[in-house]
Amino acid sequence: MLSQETDAENRRLSSPGARYGARLRSRSSASALLRAVIRAERENLEHTMAQLEADGSLERAAGEIVAARRRFVLGNAKSRAHATLLHLELSASMAGVSLIDEATVRAIDVLSDVRPTDVLVAFAFRRYARDTVTVAGEFAAAGGHVVAVTDDARGPLADTAATTIVVGTGSASYSDSPTAIAAVAHALATLTAASAKGARRRLARREELAHRLAIYADG
Repeated sequence: MLSQETDAENRRLSSPGARYGARLRSRSSASALLRAVIRAERENLEHTMAQLEADGSLERAAGEIVAARRRFVLGNAKSRAHATLLHLELSASMAGVSLIDEATVRAIDVLSDVRPTDVLVAFAFRRYARDTVTVAGEFAAAGGHVVAVTDDARGPLADTAATTIVVGTGSASYSDSPTAIAAVAHALATLTAASAKGARRRLARREELAHRLAIYADG
């Protein structure tokens, strides 16, 4: 389990530049640095999953996504990658999933027509993207259900959410770790697919279409 000292350091070193100076100041060998990274990633992933198993937030979030009529996913800056991953996995097993990317789907259009049966899954980690927090707040104020995937239960994104999934991002690097975030997105999509009506039929149909359209090089 991550120590309180490690958690305190993560909060104190708020910028990549500060973390680089603190963690990579000495010229460690590549093998020693790799061992430190592997150890930190393993501990962080185990701690995050144990916490989520205990608090039930993943199951609650999956239930909200399944029950919704429309599902939106949002993440900006580095969190755009995590939002895209979840969007792709959810879209494979269920309909009515949209990524708010400001190209195909714009936040202003979504916020103009929020319904009580809508859910927004929003990703934001320190230093929290202001636009994500703002959109999530407006979505909740309009009556939609916000699921926050974030690193702090007392952070700005969690303040707007009905359901909060707290993910550890402790790292031995200058960059906060994405490992547990990706694992949580995968677990959330898996739990959702297991409960979604028609998920098996939809996945089978997608496989058939992928073969007929020759989407993949291996057929």
